[in-house]
Amino acid sequence: MQWIYWLIAIVLSVGAGYWVYRADKRRAVPYPWLTSLLRSLVVFFTLLLILVPTIIITKNVVEKPVVLLLQDNSRSIGNALGNDSAAYRKNVEDLTRRLSDKYKVVQWGFGNTVQNDSLFQYRQPATDISSALSRAQEYFGLQNLGAVILATDGRFNEGMNPLYQQLSLHSSLYAVAIGDSVQQKDVRVARVYANKVVTINSTFEIRADIVADLCKGYNNSVVIKEGENMLSSVPVSVASDKYDRSISFTVKADKAGLHHYTISMPEAEGEMNLANNRRDIFVEVAEEKKSILIVSAAPHPDVNAIKDALSGMDAYKVTVCAADNFPSSLSSYNVIILHGLPSVRNKLATQLLAANKPMWFILTNQTEIKGINSLSQLTHASISAGAPHDALAMFEPAFTTFTVPQNIQSVTDKMPPLSAAANLAAGPGANVLFSQKPIGAQAPLWVLQQGSVPTAILGGEGLWRWRLYEYKNFNDHTVIDECIRQTVAFLCANNNEKPFGVSLQKYVWSDQESISLNAHLLNANNEQVNTPDVQLTITDSAGRKQSFSFERAGTAYNINIGVWAGGTYTYSAHTTYNDKQYSANGSFVVESIPLELMESGADYPLLYGLARKYNGGFVTARNVSSLYDSISHNDRIKPVIQSNTETVPLIDRKWYFFIILLLAVAEWLLRKYWLAQ
Repeated sequence: MQWIYWLIAIVLSVGAGYWVYRADKRRAVPYPWLTSLLRSLVVFFTLLLILVPTIIITKNVVEKPVVLLLQDNSRSIGNALGNDSAAYRKNVEDLTRRLSDKYKVVQWGFGNTVQNDSLFQYRQPATDISSALSRAQEYFGLQNLGAVILATDGRFNEGMNPLYQQLSLHSSLYAVAIGDSVQQKDVRVARVYANKVVTINSTFEIRADIVADLCKGYNNSVVIKEGENMLSSVPVSVASDKYDRSISFTVKADKAGLHHYTISMPEAEGEMNLANNRRDIFVEVAEEKKSILIVSAAPHPDVNAIKDALSGMDAYKVTVCAADNFPSSLSSYNVIILHGLPSVRNKLATQLLAANKPMWFILTNQTEIKGINSLSQLTHASISAGAPHDALAMFEPAFTTFTVPQNIQSVTDKMPPLSAAANLAAGPGANVLFSQKPIGAQAPLWVLQQGSVPTAILGGEGLWRWRLYEYKNFNDHTVIDECIRQTVAFLCANNNEKPFGVSLQKYVWSDQESISLNAHLLNANNEQVNTPDVQLTITDSAGRKQSFSFERAGTAYNINIGVWAGGTYTYSAHTTYNDKQYSANGSFVVESIPLELMESGADYPLLYGLARKYNGGFVTARNVSSLYDSISHNDRIKPVIQSNTETVPLIDRKWYFFIILLLAVAEWLLRKYWLAQ
């Protein structure tokens, strides 16, 4: 419709100019066409300001296709390239320089994380191909991503199998295979499995996955030991060049405490890689099971999510019931998890106050705000009613109550919102695990409160969605399950526990990882305090000792002792509080077995499968230069014309008024000059 107003403005301005032309010609003005032109322009620009106050301008920008180089920067690539590393780097740099003439080239390195620099250092301790491809899809989702060059050996040890990854990657993928596809003779303990905590006098299973390549005829035994004491052995007979088997050991938990087991198998004749023939695993034996009660106002998938997260823990006995069947006595339970309670229908405040037990309150749309606020002496929090809303979770880095999984931030970023119907204000001394995005710590979402009776509050429902989304994006739900388990473990702490303790996030570390230890000290009211200093001594297998001092963090202690060489270490921590001596001891193992050395050689079938899946090509590292012809002749990789429409309001442009004024003044001055002659 705008063209009509332009036509009206043109017609009227031409008419005005013609009228001035005829009048000036009768007056014998020297150049009547000039004054008529100036009048036409003044009328035209003025009418545009009235009839077309805004002008729509369309700009077309040609966007080059993006070619993304994903260079595997893990340690196995450096070993695979060997002396050819410099030649390979030169070939890749030549390729990217040639591609830069026609395409926008972006270079990323990846291993266990994605990086934008130091692409050819080969220092990353693990390889996660699926995460790198997911990052490429997310980052270039709305851009013209033409091709992905994936340069790797195809050996991944983190994340899911990229062949089975569901990606909406519309670009072509070109796989550059680095390393020798010829397999070497190798037997290895691939993975070990066991519950982290079991109860005393129970029997539990430790399982190990055994893999053998090109070891036909190998006959030996897989052995499990605790220290120097051999507990059991299982014979292994390899009858083919490709062999894998799961072996199970049954162990008796006859002594409380932390137990260190090793599973190993002898080397095969001619085997070169011996670093993967042994695995360590730690199991804690608890003296008794903790009894957990989960009560819900109505059936809800969150209840099953919490139960599933705790089901693998032998240290817990979980009971689930509806609010209508609420137990008459809570004395036999160590922790009570309340989903949507107290509610209008189930007013349980009196019973809960009388029980005085550690509790985890999960707020839902059925939670009665008045009822839960009557429990303020337990919760130490203030809760107000609010409109139902989606609450996106954001991890709080200052959280110190327990050690969280390393990848909690990346997992949280992919989680859907919880459904919240209340606003939570945490009490003094509370530790916030998750807050609401983007508000931050002022709007806590998952809170842990230490006190004479510890409590936890989750400000919304939807944990079951979190577990599903973590499995969808990361092929497991380790992070969410660990948050649930650690919250319950925090609540299980009571006066029967030792008032002083030291914990580690895990007991088997890599010689590429920084090791962190946490400590807590409880006063007579079971409240965490960190007034006294805590000393730590680390002793290696040769008896050499190093001393450290814990740092205070919130109401607890922690320390990062850095990277340590491979070996078995013991630790001893001690402190003095109220004239009493407290100590805690334990051990951990540092493996000098990088994940990158657990498998050798390149997985050509996987890389070839990825190239076929994403309509690309497959080349070896020596032929990486040939990718220029493959990419440049790919008809699917084309520039895209981006049309950007901009609406320009004329009234906001000062220069527009100056043009009208300049034209009007010019006509007036000409007339004055000519009439004065």
